[in-house]
Amino acid sequence: MENETVPDSAMRRTLQRVKGYFITVRDAQQALPVRIRAGFKALISLGLAGVIILCLYVLALIPLTPSIADLSKAKVEQPSILVSVDGQRLATYKRFNREWVPLNRIAPHVVKALIATEDHRFYQHYGIDFYRLGGAALRTLSGKVEGGSTITQQLARNLYPEEIGRSRSIARKIKETITALKIEHAYTKDEILETYLNTVPFLYNAFGIEMAARTYFDKPAVKLNMLESATLIGMLKGTSYYNPVFNLERATSRRNVVLAQMVKHGALTQESFESLKRRPIRLDFERQKEARGIAPHFAEHVRKWLVEWADQNDYNIYSDGLKVYTTLDSRMQAIANQAVARQMNALQAVADVEWGIPSERLMSTSVWTYVDTRQRVRPFDHFWKTRSNLVDAFVRESGAYRNRTANGEDPAAVLASLRADKEFMTALRNEKTRLEAGFLALDPTSGDVKAWVGSRDFNTDQYDHVARAQRQPGSTFKPFVYGAALDGGMAPDQTFIDEVREFKMRDGTVWRPEDISRPTGRPMTAYEGLMYSKNTITAQVMERIGPEKTADFARRAGVRDSRLHAVPALALGTSPVTLAEMAAAYGTLAGGGSYRKPMLVTRIEDKNGKVLVEFSTKAQQAISKRTSEELVKMLRGAVNQGTGQAIRTQFGIRADVAGKTGTTQDNTDGWFLLMHPRLVTGAWVGFNDSRVTMRSSYWGQGAHNALPVVGDFFQRTANARLIDTRAQFPRARDELPGSSVWGPVVDWLEDLFGDKPSESPPPPARQPEPKEKQQGGDRTMRDILKDLREFERNAERTRRDIEKIFEDIRKAVE
Repeated sequence: MENETVPDSAMRRTLQRVKGYFITVRDAQQALPVRIRAGFKALISLGLAGVIILCLYVLALIPLTPSIADLSKAKVEQPSILVSVDGQRLATYKRFNREWVPLNRIAPHVVKALIATEDHRFYQHYGIDFYRLGGAALRTLSGKVEGGSTITQQLARNLYPEEIGRSRSIARKIKETITALKIEHAYTKDEILETYLNTVPFLYNAFGIEMAARTYFDKPAVKLNMLESATLIGMLKGTSYYNPVFNLERATSRRNVVLAQMVKHGALTQESFESLKRRPIRLDFERQKEARGIAPHFAEHVRKWLVEWADQNDYNIYSDGLKVYTTLDSRMQAIANQAVARQMNALQAVADVEWGIPSERLMSTSVWTYVDTRQRVRPFDHFWKTRSNLVDAFVRESGAYRNRTANGEDPAAVLASLRADKEFMTALRNEKTRLEAGFLALDPTSGDVKAWVGSRDFNTDQYDHVARAQRQPGSTFKPFVYGAALDGGMAPDQTFIDEVREFKMRDGTVWRPEDISRPTGRPMTAYEGLMYSKNTITAQVMERIGPEKTADFARRAGVRDSRLHAVPALALGTSPVTLAEMAAAYGTLAGGGSYRKPMLVTRIEDKNGKVLVEFSTKAQQAISKRTSEELVKMLRGAVNQGTGQAIRTQFGIRADVAGKTGTTQDNTDGWFLLMHPRLVTGAWVGFNDSRVTMRSSYWGQGAHNALPVVGDFFQRTANARLIDTRAQFPRARDELPGSSVWGPVVDWLEDLFGDKPSESPPPPARQPEPKEKQQGGDRTMRDILKDLREFERNAERTRRDIEKIFEDIRKAVE
């Protein structure tokens, strides 16, 4: 205890001594020399205390600056790449839009101009130029603010804009200085110059000297001449202020300052300067688009996950050169991009024309009529003129309106001003009336995602309509209602009356679901109810099974992130969900009831090819195999005879497929999901703002907007032989194997003469027929059906054999 009091006593004595100095200074009775000596001692004590505090502060900031290891990585920065399952590069994860070039591929004029202008003692200092720092401080005190940062200090800011920043504060300056000292320790002088020139920003999303040279002069950095080099280096003092695109005179003046500095420091002769300073800046400007790849929404979705994985495992996706192998097939992705573009361009014409004219009459059931008419119609003109209140709401919700009103401008005046701004209103109209889409394809046997289109154009709309957008699924949700009922013991041939019924809710309201067509009043089986997407029948099935069990079935199948409201209207798809969830759930149905989480990444390697981690997805039996097979059978009927018939009639798809269309209220959302044993595809079509919808009920249906996207993709994928079109789903218990024309005949005969399930007690068992009779000519219907089954199997095998022969002939000819 005695030792612990020593420092405390020493500190107390020191503080008392310093305090005594100040008392002496203020004591008028003390002699002047004594007071002066005490004043000097007080100032020295304060200075020492300040130095100690500053040192402690610096020590506290050191851990907050980049480590030597991080700095070493930055100078050999290698972006990570995303690779498709067929070996194609999908994306490159770069911190900025730049192309790193070595110092020997940068024109020498650039380096000379940089050193002469920004840091002429670059090769003499060790990160901090104390002469320049002192001069800058004196000039700042005189009223002329001037920076004293060296190239190394500027590099610290460029490399770590978030960690260091550019705010005027002591903490920022100290962190910048510490980082600069570390950079000088980790880098050679040439490496500092190379890294600096490759990381400095130049506007227009151009980072580094190579992208700047291409942006402003349409040439590589190695070919920049003296004037071009001086122009770009001159921009570093203020890229916007000295931007030669908009401020040519100012940029020319700054360029000449750079040339004068080169003369001052011996990098340029006075004669050359006199000749060059009168020449104009000759730009060849073109924005450099960032390479997005063929699957930008997929790449962005993976990037967000990859950043988190890299942080947890001490990797940097922008500098460590990771190779991320995905499940995406670049060939299917290309087909998906084309299908979305082709079909959505045509559907946009439909929306433009229907909302462009006053008439509500359906013009045509062919998109080409609208494509031809669009040239003579101003898109959405009728909508914009007759929905004035809604257009006002659009304006009030815009960023421009919010910013101006937040600054104190009168809301009514701002509204009128923006309404009169043609450029603003044109951009707003284009944004609100742009028809959007989302598309996803995955393999139900593995969960592998094969194609992902998040919007029509990533550059225009980066919002992902696959994994982020939650929209009402409409009738595509109905299979979960019937699935829950099948699990609960309902038979597919359970009959209901096709009639409008009212259902009283717990809150006293009445739910009265109807269909577009009038009810027939006739009995209809559950199979037919789903096949023809009857709201009247589905509501009765929901009443029988209940919304809680329906929601549970949907969650087990794959709708696991969105919130499902367990209310009767859930039967008609009123709870918003994502396309990714719906595709995964349909993948469960197609996969025999086994849920597989959609798989995006299979493995990650380091830059040397060493496997860091591998991923796989485990199958989870979410629903019974029998229920999944029954649902596939019912949804096969929806494609063969119901709302999805266009898959057969319009796109000529003959593979074993099943699917379901979906349309929400007021034609807001169109959906279609198609199942094949090896591929589940889904599409959503609609406007980002749900207050804008398709005008006609015909084109607002998922069968006429989302289905063509899926049909186009599947047809071309099958033609490219990227899937096995001969693969077939396992048949439900009452189905025969194969798909020949005899199948329905045998089904019909079995319905007439076969053993049917019945709720009544079975009849007494027959006594076995005498063996002689069994072997004779009197055959029972059971025997005939048995032979027909065998005939059907043989017919299917024969069909497959013939197809194989023709396939072999085709290959031989090719």
